[in-house]
Amino acid sequence: MLPSNSKRIPVALWIWYRGGNFRGFQRQSEGPTVQAALEDALASVGVPATVMPSGRTDKGVHARMQVVSVRLEPGDSAEALMERLPARLPPGLGLCLVRRPRSFHAQWSASGKAYRYRLRLGGAPDAAWAPYACDVRDEPLLQTPGAVTVTPERLESLLGAAVGTRDFIAFHEKSSPRKPRTLESATLHELGGGLYEARLSGDGFARYQVRYLVGSALKVAAGLLPEDSWKAALETGAALEGFKAPAHGLVLWEVHYPPELDPFTAGERLHPPGLPREPPFL
Repeated sequence: MLPSNSKRIPVALWIWYRGGNFRGFQRQSEGPTVQAALEDALASVGVPATVMPSGRTDKGVHARMQVVSVRLEPGDSAEALMERLPARLPPGLGLCLVRRPRSFHAQWSASGKAYRYRLRLGGAPDAAWAPYACDVRDEPLLQTPGAVTVTPERLESLLGAAVGTRDFIAFHEKSSPRKPRTLESATLHELGGGLYEARLSGDGFARYQVRYLVGSALKVAAGLLPEDSWKAALETGAALEGFKAPAHGLVLWEVHYPPELDPFTAGERLHPPGLPREPPFL
């Protein structure tokens, strides 16, 4: 064990994970969780630490970029940890980068986040994407009598209407603080073969907010929820009989920090080293 007689060294870790391998991020009595797996791996390489993430992800949600703060013992380094940690991580959890920022906290320094939600609106089923995308045609709620075919144009229009600074209370768990949040962008992009991804970026998201926004937009697009109810929920926070889209379609894509605090370069963000080039991170 390295000596602890001087100040510990703060580092930022960029990790990725496939949510289907874990019961969410936060450590709990019934594992496995990302936090438990990461902390166990750190302890095995001489870093007995509690990690602080940029935020929690729920069971089944994936992360292309999750950032965690860790403190190393004196004499250790970000470079040394980068060398010895990856081999100790379990399947479905990986490490892209370790950086030593000057002043940084994974959660409190963050200025925003970007999520992507993958969904299939048509085309042939794809085994490679099945664990990572919601097939709208297989969702019982969206196929009830009276449902119409969800078109990309209709879905994108509904998502775009949610952009702005507002009270999203109708679209998140009441356990999250009720306060104004800014959804900076919400767009739909075709990936090919009937597969699409909704890209949402904002200054912060409450629990289940992305899943309720995407799911409820799908419900309106399918003709199963009045558009007036969708608009009222956005404009006034009126209660909505929404739909929480399945967790396996959601990816925490990126965590944003002010330039003066960001541990990672623009090039690293564009081409993350060590990130699998296969679903769900393409």
